[in-house]
Amino acid sequence: MSENLVVVGAGQAAGELATTLRQRGWDGGITLVGDEPSPPYQRPPLSKGFLLGKVAREQLYLKPAATYERFGITLRLGTRAESIDRASKTLAVGDGSRLTYDRLVLATGGRARHLTLPGVDVDRLDNLFTLRRIDDVDALRPQFVPGHRLVLVGGGYVGLEIAAVAAQLGLDVTVVEAAERLLARVTGPEVSGFLEDVHRSHGVRFRLAATVSDLAVDATGQRVTGVGVSTSAGIERIDADLVLVGIGMEPNTRLASAAGLDVDNGIVVDEFARTSDPDILAIGDCANQPSAYAGRRVRLESAPNAIEHAKVAAATILGRPQASTATPWFWSQQYDFKLQTVGLSSGHDRCVIRGGTDATLSAFYLTGDRVIAADVIGRPADFATARQFVTSGRPVDAARLADSEITLAQAAL
Repeated sequence: MSENLVVVGAGQAAGELATTLRQRGWDGGITLVGDEPSPPYQRPPLSKGFLLGKVAREQLYLKPAATYERFGITLRLGTRAESIDRASKTLAVGDGSRLTYDRLVLATGGRARHLTLPGVDVDRLDNLFTLRRIDDVDALRPQFVPGHRLVLVGGGYVGLEIAAVAAQLGLDVTVVEAAERLLARVTGPEVSGFLEDVHRSHGVRFRLAATVSDLAVDATGQRVTGVGVSTSAGIERIDADLVLVGIGMEPNTRLASAAGLDVDNGIVVDEFARTSDPDILAIGDCANQPSAYAGRRVRLESAPNAIEHAKVAAATILGRPQASTATPWFWSQQYDFKLQTVGLSSGHDRCVIRGGTDATLSAFYLTGDRVIAADVIGRPADFATARQFVTSGRPVDAARLADSEITLAQAAL
């Protein structure tokens, strides 16, 4: 008797899992339950090409609708998953029906973290935005009018990508970042400084080591007119036509918690994507997973991880469990350059810079004589070699690593 698989979530991880299973010959029933009306789509372009207007909605979709029909994958879109009954192995959904499963996969992703201020009802503010879903961009894009004053809270990857789009569209942009430098959690000071200089050259202003203290609103109470920014020098008032909050995401763990599954900064899974209930798996942004690369548990928010984790889950469902050995990698498009990152730089004891005299830069993060991570801007060949260094653990000579006159490969010992 064929198994029945229900997947909660219809993002990249869910879409990859469903199509991978069919491509590998799995003949069980597959139902994807997603609370958005769109079929599985890529999220990275939302803050880049889609917001800029260079990527059409259909280009976001992972597969045409006909593919799901051909593969016999049922899409329950615009449908909210309400609760899991592990005893009866059923999923209750918003229309009152219940879906029976043999295996359940939670690919619930995450939600944008909201700004919380005493006495401020953010849900009433028409010009305060977050960006996580297609409909967020649909609501935001009409506000991206040349000359409008945008205050962007958060100087992480998404915040900087949105700042780049806004600057290119002629908005007046100010970024408020709580840390003393941009991308402080994930890059070294050299990369932070490089990116800040690029953005400043496009007219973007920054308030670093700064937090939002309050919002000024108009007489209707529905529109933000200004942002109070607290720094060591005191409170500064910044006029705003719109405010966009880009301070990260929170994993969607409500279903898992209510069902009694282990949750700790995401849904806790083993190396085969299995939760504390062996018939329930979790993948993608919502999953806290063991990492062979890091030697510890991590929760990764990236498209490459979603794809890799979907493959792990597919192997488990097919009865051929195989843990991932992949090295994390990420990328960010800002203006006309691409920042590519491999590995996780936390715990490095020194950073070696290559280039930086032109519009390119490579930063290598070392522990001892081994490269554990790298940030590469505008040097695709460097990135390819950096991935080899990080994946292999091969020792390098730091002096050669910094010498742009020799090939990067010659830095290996």
